[in-house]
Amino acid sequence: MIEQISIIGGFGKNGQPEPVKRVDFKMGDVISIVGQTGSGKTTLIDDIELFANENTPSGRKILINGEAPESRFSNNVSNHPIALITQHTNFLSDMQVYKFLLTHASIRGSKDPSAIVEETIDFANQLTGEAIDLNYAMTELSGGQTRALLIADAVIIGNSPIILLDEIENAGIHRTRALDLLKRYEKIFIFVTHDPRIALLSDCRIVMKNGSMNDVITTGVEERKVVEVIKELDDLLLDFRMHIRNGSVLTEKIFEDRLKSVKCLNN
Repeated sequence: MIEQISIIGGFGKNGQPEPVKRVDFKMGDVISIVGQTGSGKTTLIDDIELFANENTPSGRKILINGEAPESRFSNNVSNHPIALITQHTNFLSDMQVYKFLLTHASIRGSKDPSAIVEETIDFANQLTGEAIDLNYAMTELSGGQTRALLIADAVIIGNSPIILLDEIENAGIHRTRALDLLKRYEKIFIFVTHDPRIALLSDCRIVMKNGSMNDVITTGVEERKVVEVIKELDDLLLDFRMHIRNGSVLTEKIFEDRLKSVKCLNN
């Protein structure tokens, strides 16, 4: 049973040892990886997903429960405890969504495959704006629907204990709702993100610079206060975005009325 994952620092792009020598995460933790484009965020999650053992360019090492990962994790895909949801995931199969989920649930040995499929699709539809129909072909899904479905599938059917999510803010997924839903499950969630809302709602964040883990910042009381303001402003922009997506005209009166409802702008 996985209780903890550890990253042992390696080397940055300049060949110097990483400032962060070791970082440990336990089940239930939500972590963000932040940094400028090209700072090494994707390389870090690749190291985690591949169980790096000083055999990748970074020289990092990944431990599970304080030890090298068991060979069964790497030798059998079905035993791999990590699910990686990338920005560029696409389906090649035109299988129906329902059949895809049912097949996966059956392979996983679910006692009630139909019920777990319903739970999975309900989870996915809370993340995406346009609901996913179980009769859709997988290839019909949009990018946002695809990632919402894969997140739900990894959490519920795959029951992966460690889930890596690469920039879900670019997929049209409702971020706060996603975090609220994910925190109900006792797993380790690691987000690669540029989004301040996701970063500040995480328990901590790894700051990447020049290919190195430069710092680990725990989200404190002050930042918890700041994120409430950011959430209000972000919800305001999301509201305007949905207004336009639904084909409505954004009048000056609607704009001003909505601004009046935002507490942080009227204090």
